[in-house]
Amino acid sequence: MQHMRQAVIAFGLIAVMAFSVAASDKKSSQKQLAKEAKITMAEARATALKEVPGGKIKEAELERENGILVYSFDIRTKGGIKEVQVDALTGKVAKVETETKEQEAKEKAAEHKAGSKKKETTKKP
Repeated sequence: MQHMRQAVIAFGLIAVMAFSVAASDKKSSQKQLAKEAKITMAEARATALKEVPGGKIKEAELERENGILVYSFDIRTKGGIKEVQVDALTGKVAKVETETKEQEAKEKAAEHKAGSKKKETTKKP
């Protein structure tokens, strides 16, 4: 029983360390992306909200998509979720898509899976 308790504690510590390393990696990569951006998140947010009047931002992130640095916003509207991408270099709207609930769920699952893979790779020496 004592060995089982030690194994559970050890596993818990490893999981916490892996999560903190993954979070640290994400923070440093976000800082690097922010350095590359020519506009701020606040400026991009204002542009996105002009594109979807009356919408409320549900989620926002700075990411590189298809080689382009963009601020990506999921904006809740009465008709569903609109994803608005604002080019982080020019400040212009790069893309607007309406996401169905199914697409949103699929995207969340893919992000969760990608996050899990990153955690797994940080555990390896």
